Order: sequence, then structure tokens, then C-alpha cells
Amino acid sequence: MAEMLAARLHIPSREVRVEEVPVPEPGSGQARVEVRAAGVCLSDVHLTDGTLTPRLLKGDVVTLGHEVSGVIDALGAGVTGWAVGDRVVLQAGEADGSGTRGVDFDGGYAEYTLATPRSLVPIPAGLPFEQACIIPDAVSTPWAAISATAAVRPGEAVAVWGIGGLGAHAVQLLRLIGAAPVIAIDPLPAARARGISAGADAVLDPADPRLREIVSTMTGGQGLDAAFDFAGVAAAREQAMLLLGKGGRLIVVGLANGPLTVPNDIALAYFGQSVRGHYGSHPDHLHQLIGLSVRGRLDLAGSISDVLPLAEAPVALGRLARKEGDPVRLILRP
Repeated sequence: MAEMLAARLHIPSREVRVEEVPVPEPGSGQARVEVRAAGVCLSDVHLTDGTLTPRLLKGDVVTLGHEVSGVIDALGAGVTGWAVGDRVVLQAGEADGSGTRGVDFDGGYAEYTLATPRSLVPIPAGLPFEQACIIPDAVSTPWAAISATAAVRPGEAVAVWGIGGLGAHAVQLLRLIGAAPVIAIDPLPAARARGISAGADAVLDPADPRLREIVSTMTGGQGLDAAFDFAGVAAAREQAMLLLGKGGRLIVVGLANGPLTVPNDIALAYFGQSVRGHYGSHPDHLHQLIGLSVRGRLDLAGSISDVLPLAEAPVALGRLARKEGDPVRLILRP
């Protein structure tokens, strides 16, 4: 039986090992994809440090990786509409309720991975695999949070807390749809610089004693229409809620795994404010973003901080955990 390299998370020890495992055979209704690029996400780090634990995983070992692009290598029985050689990106989850790729079932930190046709999205030849692979999650999650959960409209005042892998794309996408002003908030100078590069109208340190005054001035005293927490930090959420205006909504995307406190319930009620949770994206969002990318509306080239061989998956996870080099997205290439 042919074997391949895969970066596998052993849940009991939370250790990631690059191992030789059998190349998976596509069953009925499945396609096998030769992985060309896989994004390294902070969620993968959270799986290794114990912040997150798979809910639906059968067993205690899983191949990581939910941001995956590649080429169809083989088709199982009954698969139509696809051909060997098709370039694809994989949705982060399957529609059958099996959970999230690379969390609840084997993902793309491997030379080959399996997917159902419903989770395959075609990508054109002009879109590099390294950029395509990060669209599921790193780009589609903030896009869905902005366009669907928050329903941001042109001209609305917005702010983003946490200018990391998702937050940097949120700034870029908010500018794309015409939100104004777009304010980026992060305690790290390098992250604030990234916010400027992504198109923020202003970047602020959350510890700045003048932050509330600055936001008020920039919004004409009206406060924020939408605030996005990509940091997963309780203090950021509370700060964001205090800066909301009438009808303002806080969109919680970052995972803190802790209680959420409303600092002022009178303002929440009187001004009709809201707190909305957001997770992931839908297939339509991937199609939209691929279209924006190939038409030159969305440039993801600057999001690729480095490309490493699959064998260095543990190194990549460590670099992201330590924010070494301040990466937006590290990419693994089998």
C-alpha cells in the first residue's frame, strides 16, 4: 500500500507528529485531492495547546488542516461533474454534519486528502494555490461576518480588534465594501502596521487613553455601527461595546472560551445594540471571494508570510503560536 506524509495531532498528548500513513482511497461519492497548499491557522494552534478539542472525531488522532487547495487526483464511484486534474479549494467543513476538516476528520496537512464533491470549489489557473488555500476561513470567515452576520453597509463606521490572520483580511474586506471609517485596534505595533497596509483609516492601541475620544471624533460623535472581535479577548469585547453607537452591533468571531460580559445593559437596551456570534462561512462566500480575487478586486499575495515544507508543520505551528515574524498566514507545501 502506498504511503504519504501527514502531520497528525495526537489528542491525548497534544503532540503533532509528521508520520508515514497510507494514502487514502476515495470511497463512493468521494474525490481524492493531491494537496498543493495548506494554510496554518490559529485554530490549529488552539487544537495543539488544548484550547480547542474536536467534538466529533472518531478516535484520538487527526490530520490537521482546514485551509486546503490542490488538484483532484482520483474519483470514487458515483462522482460526476469533476475530472482528474481539476484545480480546487476545499470548504472547511462537509455538509453531512461530520464537522470541520482537520478537526473532526482528517484534513490537508498531508500529501493527499479526501473530500465530497459538495465541498469542492473550482479555482482558475490564474489563482495560485498558496492564495487559494487561505480563502476558506482566513478570508471567508471575516467576509461572512462582515457581509452576512453584521450586514455592513457602505459608509458605516467600523472597527476591528485583533489584526492577525483574520483581522487583517477583515480590514481589507471592510474597505472593499465601502465601510468608513475603518479603524484597526491592536496592542502590537507590527499588527497596527499591518492594519495600515490592509487599508485602515486609523490604527490604535487599545491601551491608548484617548481611544474613546479618537473614535468619537472619527465617527462624528455617533459611535461605531459595527465592531468586530477577532482577538478573542474579554477586554477587547467590553471596550468595543462601550464604543458602539445607536443600533451598533458587536460581532464575536475570536474564540476566548470564557464568559462574555455586557458592561452597560442600559446602553444595550436604549440604543438597540446587539451582540452576535459568528463562526465560519458558507459555500457561496468562497465563490464570491474567488471571483473578487480573479477580477483583481482582492489581492491576497501580501497575506502569504512564508511557505514551508509539510515536514516542518510543527515548526510552522510553533512560529504562529509565538507570532514569530508576525505572520498573517504560513503555508505548508507537501
